[in-house]
Amino acid sequence: MTDWMVHAQSAIFLTAGQSVPSWLDAWWREAQITPLPIGETNAILAVALRARPRAIVIDGRGDLNWQTASLDVCKRLKRDSYSAIIPIVMLVPTTRFIDAFAAGADEVLRADVAGVEAAARLTAMLRRSDRDTDVHPSTRLPGAREIEAELARRIASGDRFAACYADLDHFKEFNDRYGYHNGDQVIRLLAHILHDVVKGLCGESGFVGHIGGDDFLYTVPIASMARVCDDVIRVFDELIGLQYSEQDQRVGYFFGKDRRGQMHRVPLMTLSVGVVTNQRRHFMRAVEVSELATEMKSYAKTLPGSLWVVDRRREDVPSVSVSPVGEQGHARLGSSGA
Repeated sequence: MTDWMVHAQSAIFLTAGQSVPSWLDAWWREAQITPLPIGETNAILAVALRARPRAIVIDGRGDLNWQTASLDVCKRLKRDSYSAIIPIVMLVPTTRFIDAFAAGADEVLRADVAGVEAAARLTAMLRRSDRDTDVHPSTRLPGAREIEAELARRIASGDRFAACYADLDHFKEFNDRYGYHNGDQVIRLLAHILHDVVKGLCGESGFVGHIGGDDFLYTVPIASMARVCDDVIRVFDELIGLQYSEQDQRVGYFFGKDRRGQMHRVPLMTLSVGVVTNQRRHFMRAVEVSELATEMKSYAKTLPGSLWVVDRRREDVPSVSVSPVGEQGHARLGSSGA
């Protein structure tokens, strides 16, 4: 098997030539998964460490030696962090049912299992896998794929919404001074602030995702935009100083080196939020929202202090003007004459 054969909708199938259960064939077709048979245990390890299939199916039926080898493959796949996140299902004789779970299999099925039950359990296995891999490990917030799905859902609904891209300012310098452990604490603090404010004010109509690092994206109904963003900024500014030493907190800065090795004053962290809405724009794809939100976030980072900026431009008006920062701590990028 060559690596190019393995793709996101394929399943590596380790088999010694046993007959394939009819329910497994039916499930592959229903889930639109292409099985890629492999007959050697070492080959499956080599492929799994270079590619990322949708799942791995190990047929552990057969003689005693094959059963033992199959269990060993499962253990070895789950020991490596790269291949461990690939969901593994094992087909086993009744006597090996407990052994397969002990080896790390995510799902274990006997060959005589009812087809309806097998399909339901395999589908649930993939759903659990998607949920686990789409969640950021440090914040437990949805990751990039769920963020894209949320934006697509908002666009499809036709409801007015605001997509808000939040990013920390001077986080790298803080990380360099205080270490990655304290940096991770700041990331979790921001995640808690965003989650508590968005869910507290919007409930199920609000969404918070973690893009990665110190980048987050949250969506709220447009009617809640101003209150949510104001509260996020206010709570962040109240709490962020507590992450610094008493001396740094008292003077409001510390001395750090820039990329050229020159010493300069580094202010306490602030939060920049770039906001886009579909109030004056018609979005067709999630990527359009994310690109514009990134642009607005970058603009927000050029302004001092913690603030949020919202895009007020119209699609049919190319010229823009920037109004002053308002009393609520935000700026608006708006079309001229609007």
